[in-house]
Amino acid sequence: MNPTRTRFAPSPTGALHIGTVRTALFAWLLAKQNGQFLLRIEDTDQKREVEGGIANIKETLRWLGLEWDEGPDIGGPFAPYVQSERLEIYKKFAQELYEKGLAYADPYTPEEMDTFRKQAQAEKRPFLYRDHRPENPPIWDGTQPLRIKLEPKTYAWDDVIMGTITMGPEMIDDFIIMKSDGFPTYNFCHIVDDHLMGITHVLRSQEFLSSIPKFLAAHEALGWKTPLNATTPPVLDETGKRKLSKRYGAKPILAYRDEGYLPEALINFMASLGWNDGTEQEIFSRDELIKKFSLERVQKSGARFDDQRLDWMNGYYIRNLSLDDLYERSKTFWPETALQTTDDYKKSVLALIQERLKYLAEIPSLTDFFFSDLPVDMNLIDKNKQLKKFEHAELKTLLAQARETLESNDFSTESLTLELNNLLETSGQKPGVLFSLIRIGSTQAPSSPGLADTLAVLGKETALRRIDQTLAAL
Repeated sequence: MNPTRTRFAPSPTGALHIGTVRTALFAWLLAKQNGQFLLRIEDTDQKREVEGGIANIKETLRWLGLEWDEGPDIGGPFAPYVQSERLEIYKKFAQELYEKGLAYADPYTPEEMDTFRKQAQAEKRPFLYRDHRPENPPIWDGTQPLRIKLEPKTYAWDDVIMGTITMGPEMIDDFIIMKSDGFPTYNFCHIVDDHLMGITHVLRSQEFLSSIPKFLAAHEALGWKTPLNATTPPVLDETGKRKLSKRYGAKPILAYRDEGYLPEALINFMASLGWNDGTEQEIFSRDELIKKFSLERVQKSGARFDDQRLDWMNGYYIRNLSLDDLYERSKTFWPETALQTTDDYKKSVLALIQERLKYLAEIPSLTDFFFSDLPVDMNLIDKNKQLKKFEHAELKTLLAQARETLESNDFSTESLTLELNNLLETSGQKPGVLFSLIRIGSTQAPSSPGLADTLAVLGKETALRRIDQTLAAL
């Protein structure tokens, strides 16, 4: 089989989000089966470029593990891979089209163009520039835009995902290929680069679908074979009605990193947005995704983004990490009060909450009581479904009984478990009452891991001191 060559060609106009990177992931998975994945920076629209945009693109892909085989920082046989460094290449092909009579200088002012558009609007017809081709265009000297001259006709092509698509001649128009500032347009330079770089499959989002006839016509004008087109379905927001975008809740990918989502979980989640292998399997390793992925199994309709499913999937990956691996990944997420404690102590705390973690940024809220005494909050007792039925004096007596029993315990998990169960019998109380009271008294937190485990990690001195504070408050 001939090697597959795919590319991710973002513009550095802002932070990358799920919708954009999902398309990059599909291209990466396809290339990893039998070929190369290229990163190309399309920065010819200099006015829209955001400072740090290129760095964000590279950092995002590297954090996810989507390393490129050719591109910035790596090089390759078709370097450079940043379009602003390839201007002479685009000028060369633009000049060839111009000399063949397949491109012409655009003589119109913005005011004249606006007049043409308003005229079409008044006549209730679509505006087409080709209806206003100048009979005697000026000589192109680079100071005016250069337009490619395309003859309108119907185009039909086989989209690897969407199937056979047909669009009529109304989709063909003479578009600008070189701007007056000397930079090419996206519509032109990506065609040149895909050809020169040997791209075999072009994955695009659906917003570009209506432009593909123009791209096909431009390939014909240049005398080039067209790569296979694959139009990926949109990622929809949680309502399922709108495309996920920065305006409608799309967070930057690196924001997920900063919240403690794991890259392998995010890869698995993005792959499942619009693709499945035909089974009920939901968790895929990276190697499994590479082996099983195919464009033919990408759905045509939009895929709904689901925060809860992402949290579930990330929690699954967290639970399946070794404690040492999880600890290494969690080092930047601990509360400040934990910084003075030992690694072993933090690991013992982490072992208790690993089953409950959905993302690492939850660590402070789940563990703060392990590192500092929280103020006594009587609302935790007064609003507790089990405890609010009792008078404070009754609860004080019960908690004092528990303290007396715990004072003689060695605070190993095993002995605490045995002692707490014995205390249930001697006190005659339900676990929901007794254990809730001891838990609140020793943690001042609305929830915690298993009581015996929590007390064992806190230690006798801390647990009894806090119970004494609660007794005083009662």
